[in-house]
Amino acid sequence: MSILLENVTNCVCLAFKALQQDQTGLVNKSKLKVLTANIGTLLDLYGVEKGLEHFRSTLSLSFDQYRFYLQNEVFSSLPAKLPLAELREYESRIAEVCWLVCRKRYLQRDHKVFTDDTVFQLYRIFCVLAELVPDNQTEHSYQVLIHPSEICSIAQTVTSSLGCIFDEDDFTSLSISMGNVRLTPFIAVIESRCLTGIKDSKAIKEAIIDVYQKIVEDVIKKGYLTKRGYIFPSMREFWFVLRPSELSYYKNRSEKDKSGALPIEVGSRVEATTGYRIILHTPERNFELGAPDHMTRLQWISALQLAADHSGGHQTYGRLQVAKRRIQRQGRVQEMLQAKTQLQQERTARQAAEGQAKELEALVKEDSKKLGELGEIKVKLEKLLEEETQAKRDEEIVRALQARVLAEEWEKRDELERLQCEQKMLLDEERIKRQEYEARQREKEEQLRNAEQRLAQLEKERHALDDELKQAREKIVLSEGKKDFLEAKLYQYAPVLREGDRVRRAHSFMPSTKERPVLLEVRSATLRRSTKK
Repeated sequence: MSILLENVTNCVCLAFKALQQDQTGLVNKSKLKVLTANIGTLLDLYGVEKGLEHFRSTLSLSFDQYRFYLQNEVFSSLPAKLPLAELREYESRIAEVCWLVCRKRYLQRDHKVFTDDTVFQLYRIFCVLAELVPDNQTEHSYQVLIHPSEICSIAQTVTSSLGCIFDEDDFTSLSISMGNVRLTPFIAVIESRCLTGIKDSKAIKEAIIDVYQKIVEDVIKKGYLTKRGYIFPSMREFWFVLRPSELSYYKNRSEKDKSGALPIEVGSRVEATTGYRIILHTPERNFELGAPDHMTRLQWISALQLAADHSGGHQTYGRLQVAKRRIQRQGRVQEMLQAKTQLQQERTARQAAEGQAKELEALVKEDSKKLGELGEIKVKLEKLLEEETQAKRDEEIVRALQARVLAEEWEKRDELERLQCEQKMLLDEERIKRQEYEARQREKEEQLRNAEQRLAQLEKERHALDDELKQAREKIVLSEGKKDFLEAKLYQYAPVLREGDRVRRAHSFMPSTKERPVLLEVRSATLRRSTKK
């Protein structure tokens, strides 16, 4: 799968779900043609939607089938890896097309706080952070869900930007109760938990824009710096915006009038000089920048080096960070499961030890009772004491044997669990091979079906050509009859030809299929009509 298709899969899935009219998880091909044509137009591909008619014999497609068609018929024409700037541009355009399809259900909300543009930015943020999860309630369907930790990070950033206090405990309890959420609850949570008492729409918009630029547009850092000019070597102040591929600078922080951009490529490095100056070394030339203080210079040096390290990649910086956090979450889940298993084992062992302790306590009480009853007889007491001592020794031996047997049982259990894991891996590999075989079989059946359709079309064309040949032969027979009639008519008007006049036959307009055409020509003197009539 190409990186571009992987990045826009969540957007396409939301648009696909917006086109569904029932709970079957399928969408009619006629609706998918419009979405496919728009995506193809953005990629400078035209007519890619026509292949949907011949893709599978059904009138509707599931999301897996539609994604397979996009991968093989639309995105396969693009290179697997694109430059970061071009990748972000394509992704933004495709996201806008998908938003036009599904925005109606997300913009129709009661008690709106966000503007339509801000909701679109939250939609883009959601598509970057969310995961595609199979829907257990509907066959062949998926859900786009975002993890509560990602919502917590966004909410905390927005709250800090607006100068509010973030209640982490309240949000944690809400996350536990909600779990992974869809786009509509995500927008509702941001509105209800982050914007309490905030009525400044401009401040809200700027806070969401900051999060949007950081996650979607790969903005690593922004701020004012001075730059030495190329023609006039004076230091001028600009508003700089740093991304992994370039360092853009504007006249002010509104970012409307772009003054230029400094390319950051593989091999670029950053050097600190005197006077809070920064030298950016690129393969083309060196650029001199100036920071207002030492701390700002250190932050910009770290950010510029980070951008240089990620400039040669083919995936956006924001998605790489999301993937890293996703892997960390999966690792934490595994650690929690292992800790839970270990606690369960310790609990079981403690219960077993308590049971043995109770049994031993009962034996000690019984022995004490017997010793009290036989305390009057000294000899008998000594004999019983010796017997009891021997019984204790035997019991310790039995306990040691039981502990050894228990350890062996634990080892056997661990071995059995390992064998079960290996068996599960083998079953997963077998299922993957079976799915690949079924996919190849479906592809062969599709090719055979196309060949049969082509053969039927050729048979229809042969019948049409036979009909045309039959009509041509009928026209030839008709023209032969007309020729005989014309010759008889000619003979009627000029029965006697003068001596010396020669009859020559002209070319027939419709030659016979058996004989060569006959030349027929009569001199004009012999074709005079009789005046007696």
